Amino acid sequence: MLFQRLTPLLLPITCQLWKKTGIFFIALKYNNFYLKIFLVIVFTAQFFYLPISLFINLDKRNTRKTMKRRVAIGILGTKLDRRGKKANRWTKWRPTVGMCQQPELPIDRLELLYQSNDSVLAGRVKEDIEQVSPQTKVVLNEIQLEDPWDFEEVYTALLDFAVRYPFDIENEEYLVHITTGTHVAQICWFLLTEARYLPAQLLQTSPNNEGEESHPEGVCTIIDLDLSRYTTLTSRFLHEQQEQVAFLKSGIATRNANFNRLIDQVERVALRSSAPMLLTGPTGAGKSFLARRIYQLRQSRHLIKGRFVEVNCATLRGDNAMSTLFGHIKGAFTGAIQPRNGLLREANGGILFLDEVAELGLDEQAMLLKAIEEKSFLPYGSDKEVHSDFQLIAGTHRDLNDWVAQGKFREDLYARINMWTYQLPGLAQRREDIEPNIDYELARYAQVQQTQVRFDKEARQLYLHFACSEQAQWRGNFRELSASVTRMATFAENGRINQQVVTEEITRLKQNWGKEEPFSLLSNSLLPNHLPEIDLFDRQQLETVIKVCRSANSLSEAGRKLFSVSRQHKKQPNDADRLRKYLARFGLDWESIQCH
Repeated sequence: MLFQRLTPLLLPITCQLWKKTGIFFIALKYNNFYLKIFLVIVFTAQFFYLPISLFINLDKRNTRKTMKRRVAIGILGTKLDRRGKKANRWTKWRPTVGMCQQPELPIDRLELLYQSNDSVLAGRVKEDIEQVSPQTKVVLNEIQLEDPWDFEEVYTALLDFAVRYPFDIENEEYLVHITTGTHVAQICWFLLTEARYLPAQLLQTSPNNEGEESHPEGVCTIIDLDLSRYTTLTSRFLHEQQEQVAFLKSGIATRNANFNRLIDQVERVALRSSAPMLLTGPTGAGKSFLARRIYQLRQSRHLIKGRFVEVNCATLRGDNAMSTLFGHIKGAFTGAIQPRNGLLREANGGILFLDEVAELGLDEQAMLLKAIEEKSFLPYGSDKEVHSDFQLIAGTHRDLNDWVAQGKFREDLYARINMWTYQLPGLAQRREDIEPNIDYELARYAQVQQTQVRFDKEARQLYLHFACSEQAQWRGNFRELSASVTRMATFAENGRINQQVVTEEITRLKQNWGKEEPFSLLSNSLLPNHLPEIDLFDRQQLETVIKVCRSANSLSEAGRKLFSVSRQHKKQPNDADRLRKYLARFGLDWESIQCH
């Protein structure tokens, strides 16, 4: 044990004595046996020690050369780094100097920011770092700050530095020292790093108070803003996201994969973007419901403060449309006795949901576009602009591409609201979601009526078998399903829906869907006077075409269904044009079919 302790001390001394005095021969002269043995061992160790140590040091140097250079960026600490001018400063913890003394975290270059009136201190700190860490190159960067506690000024100065700095992420890794500087500067460092203006990790240093000995180098901690590295946080964020998705679906355990993917995307967009959203899909698919849930989700995260304002644009016509949306001044038109704010101003700071937005006139569309882009508009009859900052969610069952082509919808407005577009499928396309929606409707009925209602086992199976079959057309989609469940719950005896109630409901639905007489679509309103002039062959075909058109969301969708076979043999199928020409043979168009 004594030999192990003495050897490292005696080895360099012995080497020097060997070179200068020949102590080995002195040992022989005095014929000291133990001294001879000791020196032989020491010289042998020295023989092996030199090449091994050279190899180890060389390997360390080569390893550092292959690693990325480590660059630290920080602000001079006018208080913590100013701790004595004399020798006693070496016994005190100074954050910037101590950062460069970490054996496990060597710094190759330090970019030190300072103000002109602290140039003397900056020079002293630079000299001290070069003394304790010769491998660290210190680069002084002067910045100008009138008030280091002013957020805007500090953020601008640090942003300018970040934008100008020639980052070399292929060969260098960066650390931002957040211990020094004002609290405002620390916040700015965090924001710039999180926004990736600084491709870096955060470095925090602190004094080491362990034991009674002084540790001027302190200790350091790297803070990685990549939260995916933290298992607990990742699990928590995933759980919160799942809760938010479930919230958008009102807790309904939907099974349709396409719909679930759609809601996942809506959840992310709702929390990350305030740009307009467009919800398309058939009537009753849940556009209004989803829009309100988006509002509630954003409100729960404090992303909006205003109201949820909803209007069905199909109910707006003429002056009433302008007045309802944009407001009016007193006397703007006949009957305008009092001024009106309008829905756009009511939605300031919140969300405006314009259902059936395609039904707006072109003039209203032009004003809406200006309000979206400039956050200001002119109330009807006024020459003074008003301000309103709202998020727009628009809904429609129309194919806006077709309406733009026909000149019924402004192309520039469509481009503006088409950033986030989601098509909600109808109930017939989500038959696997019928069962969980039935449970949701029963729970909602119980909440409203304060009474629990359940299916008998056989009755539930009977209703599900019918509801999920192709016999169930569900033209009214989820709205129609809700009405069906409500009727059965109302007729339930002692809180139980039995087979008789289900059988009667199925009969009622079949009657609603199948009570049309032959060619009723043609004779009722479309072609009442020309029906006798059409051959029976053409009547049958035209009736089917009209049914498909009414079940589709657009002319293109209807065309794809009707020409699903022949279109595969065409190089450039134009289903919408083929269908439009077919309808024109009978004096019909898409709009007339949808309106009747």
